Amino acid sequence: MHLTRRTLALAVPAALATLIGAAPASRPAAARTDRHDPKPTIVLVHGAFADASGWSGTIRRLQRAGYPVLAPANPLRGLAADTAYLRSVLAAVDGPVVLVGHSYGGAVISGAAVGDSRVKALVYIAAFTPDRGESAAELAARFPGSTLGDTVNPQSYPVPGGGTGTELVIERTKFHGQFAADVPTADAAVMAAAQRPVATTALEEKSGEAAWRTIPSWALIATADKNIPPAAQQWMARRAGSHVTEVDASHAVAVSRPAVVTHVILAAARATR
Repeated sequence: MHLTRRTLALAVPAALATLIGAAPASRPAAARTDRHDPKPTIVLVHGAFADASGWSGTIRRLQRAGYPVLAPANPLRGLAADTAYLRSVLAAVDGPVVLVGHSYGGAVISGAAVGDSRVKALVYIAAFTPDRGESAAELAARFPGSTLGDTVNPQSYPVPGGGTGTELVIERTKFHGQFAADVPTADAAVMAAAQRPVATTALEEKSGEAAWRTIPSWALIATADKNIPPAAQQWMARRAGSHVTEVDASHAVAVSRPAVVTHVILAAARATR
């Protein structure tokens, strides 16, 4: 017994020393796994007659899920200029990106993602998905159902270098029914007051190369949309080969149905990992 206890007394510290010495070797492996699979940054791009606050419900949900999120202001001055601005925003983002566009923002993300290998997925929320040579105005008019033209007012604004341009706003008294019919009246009134006008040139300018031809895409179709006809949304989504989800919602689907919007974005984000 004396020999056995002495043997154990010597063996146990030696075994512990072996285990302690081996432990640090496993830590770097775990750290490498964490660094190898970062969550993509979700970049949310609003469209015409809106601002980034329309993404608030979606942003909160994405942040709770642990995703970094950016929702820059879309200038709404011209498709080429707005696309260049979004590219400058993306240049400051580290790691992979999921680009999300609402309405006219869909045309902007389609151009901004071209040639950017960090953009892993495109998500179109009640959005335009143009191909080369197409404009938002042309696509909206291709199918019946939009009543936007009866609700907008043109107004002049100064352009750099002199002269004036024309921009559109939705009449405040018509905003609720046209843009956000399923949003509470008081909230729609705030949205109408905060809407950002879009230059007519932005809606009429033709798109360049389309990133959805090389990048996987997801589309949420708002079936009660009065701005972009649902039939147009469906046709564009099918053409792009997008993963399609439909929801009974107005054009302001990100405000009225943020949980559904978040679900579609998370599906795209998880498919990139």
